[in-house]
Amino acid sequence: MPGSPTALGARYRELTAGRRLLVVLDNAVDSEQIRPLLPGGDDCVTLVTSRDRLDGLVATDAARPVTVGALPTGDATTLLAAVLGPESVAAEPEAAARLAGLCDGLPLALRVAAARLATRPHRGLASFAGELADEQHRLDLLKAEDTGVAAALGLSLRHLPEPARRLFHHLGPHTGATLDTAAAAALADCPLAQAALALDQLAAAQLVVETGPRSYVLHDLVRLFARSLAPGREPAGLLRLLDHWVQTLLAACAAAEPGGEPCCAPPAGARRSAEIRRFADRTAALAWYSAERGTLRAAVEAAVAAGFHDRAWRLVLLQWPLIVWQVRDGWVPLLEQGLASAELDGDPAAQSRASALLGWVLSEEGRPEEALTRLERAPDLAVRAGDIAGEAVARINLAVALMRHGDRERPAVLLAQALALAEREGLTETATLAHQHLAQHLLSVGAAAEAAEHAAHGLALAAPALAAPRRVVLRTLYGEALAAVGRSGEAERQLREAVREARANAYEEGELAAWAALDGLRSEPRRIDAGARPDRP
Repeated sequence: MPGSPTALGARYRELTAGRRLLVVLDNAVDSEQIRPLLPGGDDCVTLVTSRDRLDGLVATDAARPVTVGALPTGDATTLLAAVLGPESVAAEPEAAARLAGLCDGLPLALRVAAARLATRPHRGLASFAGELADEQHRLDLLKAEDTGVAAALGLSLRHLPEPARRLFHHLGPHTGATLDTAAAAALADCPLAQAALALDQLAAAQLVVETGPRSYVLHDLVRLFARSLAPGREPAGLLRLLDHWVQTLLAACAAAEPGGEPCCAPPAGARRSAEIRRFADRTAALAWYSAERGTLRAAVEAAVAAGFHDRAWRLVLLQWPLIVWQVRDGWVPLLEQGLASAELDGDPAAQSRASALLGWVLSEEGRPEEALTRLERAPDLAVRAGDIAGEAVARINLAVALMRHGDRERPAVLLAQALALAEREGLTETATLAHQHLAQHLLSVGAAAEAAEHAAHGLALAAPALAAPRRVVLRTLYGEALAAVGRSGEAERQLREAVREARANAYEEGELAAWAALDGLRSEPRRIDAGARPDRP
């Protein structure tokens, strides 16, 4: 055989030129290591596995990249059954699925977990899954002698350039699976371009998974490994991340409810993020809220655990656009935590707004006594804080709950007080909301002419910058009030415009309410509930 590597490579290609070969090259370090081992024949195929993306091989040798993702639950439980036996998995199918999730669908983690179970037959899958649920000990449990998840991740990390290693050490405090460049820059306290380059290098090593432009997934096991490398950095990094989320939530609120007044400002001493996500419109903001709901919930839990209560209640309250849009979607525990953090922070304005929003949700869930207990406290707390905007909203939310409770007198007083406060302070959107609910209340007690006046005033205030659902509700109320005083032609025009705008903005509930009002033009006017939602906490 030739003596030099170059001559050896030439001889290898000569010997393989006329053959049909499948060459498997496992765990390649980089493209340079692979090129001398590529066979020369047209009928040969080479399969390469690597922790690296091997972009160079794709560029120069027409390699076709195939990403190997995490195992789906079904395949993961099949792998467990191959080691433990199908009877064990069949006996505890839910525990097996939970175990697969806690292993992030990673084959190595699953094999180590199965090995530990196989050598300790007294442990059941459910018991071991319960142990793995504790993040403090998960990596230790996923280790068998010299083999384990942390060791494999450490091997990947050692081969990376310094910028990627440095960023990775800061990812431990992250609170969710999704990660973008702006959040990474906040965690690492570095420029955005530096974070983007480092994330690309981490994605090349499969330590994060690229899901879109500047968007990544950080698996729990990888995050826990990052946390284990730099435990001392966690509080400072978490604080920067929480401030980043607060600022992003403020931007999302502004896009979801344009023209509205923010319910809070960033906390004193908050660090300004390198970049804040921009939201094109209400739809984009609400989609982001929904996608990040789990991450934001985990951020609240992390803030509470670290004692950052001034951040925790802000992270809760600033989710209000999604809360009021999906009001019956299990928000009470989160809002109770937000209220508890506001109390621990000693902020009466935050307590008022949290009480008002929590009371609203409890009312929507059909828990009127609990709702009124929270709502009755909110106006006084706002007065104590000197928060006039919060007081107006608290009075509106209390009035609406009392309307639903059958009170025919007190709501009008509360709504008139809220309207006066909003007009005095120039709070246009809150004044619009007060007009809306006054119109609704007056319709319910038979004062249709006054209801029409308030609906018309609200529409005049509801400039195009305000959220379309608000205009749809006001126009529907106006149409109902006009119909009730015999102005059926004008009523029909208003209601048809409400239908058109609701449909244009995919506001299905509002469209149905407007159609119902159109159908009832020749019958007694009836109260609608489509607009019975608060403007903000």
